[in-house]
Amino acid sequence: MKRELEIIDLPNRIVELLEEVDSPERLKRHLQIVYSTASELVNQIKQEWPTFVFNEELILFGAGTHDIGKSEITKELYEKGRKHELKGKYLLQNHGFKKEEARFAFTHGNWQEENLTIEDLIVSLSDKIWKGKRIAELEEKVGNIISDNLNIDYWEVYVKLDEILVKLSNKSDELILWQNQ
Repeated sequence: MKRELEIIDLPNRIVELLEEVDSPERLKRHLQIVYSTASELVNQIKQEWPTFVFNEELILFGAGTHDIGKSEITKELYEKGRKHELKGKYLLQNHGFKKEEARFAFTHGNWQEENLTIEDLIVSLSDKIWKGKRIAELEEKVGNIISDNLNIDYWEVYVKLDEILVKLSNKSDELILWQNQ
């Protein structure tokens, strides 16, 4: 049985920016997948922990633009590389986006750094989990922030977060095929 992929369209302001910087189709599809994954992850977190406060709009913007630097460093669409991170941050700032918005182009690949916000970590997690990549340390950071913020047991959060992430990673094969078409 083939599952129907639910991939959300990017907001117009992101689509227009991607057109303006002549982004390759593969990059547009990747950003659309991460945006959709972040949207689903945000909705699941809100459903599971309704009193947990975070900036959903900022997360979705970050998810939809985090790799925009690959518009200029296109070889990093197919090879590992980190040059696109700073390039993307500056590209967004040069197009009038606030530092608060542009930061995700850099932080999505630097989630190990201290003092990142839950928004930064959720964008990073969305960029990993859509393709089935699980990173325990990243997931633990997210779980710890939720646990500390809501003053609930970490392991209770861990179990629920793990269930959410397993569900999100179940579509990875189909999403990878869709991205690469």
